[in-house]
Amino acid sequence: MSKQKNLVVIQLSGGNDYLNTIVPYETGLYYDYRPNMGLKDDSIIPIDNKIAFNSNIDFFKKTFDDQKLAVMMGIGYPEPNRSHFRSMDIWHTAKPFESSSIGWLGRTVKNIDPKGLNPITAVNFGKGLPRALACPGVSVASVGALESYGLFTGVSGAKNREILLDTVDRIYQPMNRDGVPSLRLLETGRGALDGADLLSEAPSNYSSDVEYPEDNPIAQSLKGIAQVASAKLGTRIFYAQHGSFDTHTDELKNHSLLLKQLSVAIDCFQRDLIKQKLDDETVIWIFSEFGRRISDNGTGTDHGSGGVAFLLGNCVKGGLYGEYPNLEPSAQLEGDIHYNMDFRTLYSTILEDVLDVDSESILDEKFTNLSVLNS
Repeated sequence: MSKQKNLVVIQLSGGNDYLNTIVPYETGLYYDYRPNMGLKDDSIIPIDNKIAFNSNIDFFKKTFDDQKLAVMMGIGYPEPNRSHFRSMDIWHTAKPFESSSIGWLGRTVKNIDPKGLNPITAVNFGKGLPRALACPGVSVASVGALESYGLFTGVSGAKNREILLDTVDRIYQPMNRDGVPSLRLLETGRGALDGADLLSEAPSNYSSDVEYPEDNPIAQSLKGIAQVASAKLGTRIFYAQHGSFDTHTDELKNHSLLLKQLSVAIDCFQRDLIKQKLDDETVIWIFSEFGRRISDNGTGTDHGSGGVAFLLGNCVKGGLYGEYPNLEPSAQLEGDIHYNMDFRTLYSTILEDVLDVDSESILDEKFTNLSVLNS
C-alpha cells in the first residue's frame, strides 16, 4: 500500500521569466529579441539540443537527469492578464473567467477534513494568507519563524502575554453555538489556538544535520516545512513564497540570485526529506503567476503571459511536458508567448494523484490527467 502523499507549494511571486529559466538557446529569435538578456555559454545547462536550464538551477538539472523533475512548458490560462493581482487570483481560485474569494486549496482542505478536526491540515509559511488557501470554515496557520510561532509573541512581558492568551482561550471555548455572533469567528479563533499549540512542538522533535543557509528566505521556509512534516501532525498541504520575480530592471543579477536561492533551498530540503524518510511521500509544485515579455527592455523584462511550472519528487515521472512556445512573430500574442497547457490540467493531476481528492468537486469541471506521477 502506497503512503499518503503531501504537497509542498512554492509560489514564485512577481512573474518568473520563463525564457531565462528554461532557455531556448538554439533559437536565433531568442537572442534577436533579447540582445541584452539572452543567456548562453556558462549561463546555461543544456537539456537537449534545443532548450537548457538556467545554470543557477543546477539542482534542477540533476533532479531532471534522475527523472524526478517534470517541467510543464507553456503553462497558463485562457485570456491572459498582465496584472499581478488578477493573474494570481486566477491561479489561486482556479477561476479564469470570474472573480472568487475562495481558493482552490482551501476547498481542497475542506474536502480532506470536512469537519475541521485538524487545524493544521494546511500550513502557510509567510505573512498573511494566500488566497489559494482561503475558504469559509477552513483554519490555516500562517507561520513566520516556527521557533517563535504562537499568539501574541510580540507582547512584552510574560505575564501580559499569559493574560491575553487566557482571555482569548476563554473567548473561544466551546459553548452553545446558538449564542455565538459568528460561527466562522469561533471556528477560526479556536483553530488558531489549537494550531499554535500543535506547531509549537514541531522544532523540539526535529533532528537533522542538513544546514539550511540562514540568509536564504526560501530555504528557511522549507526548513520549517521539514520540521512540521517530520512531526507527523497530519498536515497535507504546505505553502511558501519566494521572490519578488518582478524583474523589470537589473534582471541578470536579481533573477540569478533568486534562482540560485531556490536551487540551494530545494537541494537542502530534498536531502532533509531523505533523512526524515519523507522523500517518497512529498511532492513539490513550483509556479508563478505569469512569464515575461519575449523582448527585453534593456536591463530587464516586463509582464507577459505563459510560463513554466515544475513538479518534483520521487514519485514524479520526470521529463518535459507540453511544447516550448513558438517565438515566431506570427505565433506571438502581442509580444507574449501563447500558453499551450491549461494550468487546471496540472491542478486536476495534483488533486487526483497527490491529494486523493476528486478534482471535479474542486475545479467544477473535468480536465485531462497528465499522468505525471507514478502510481
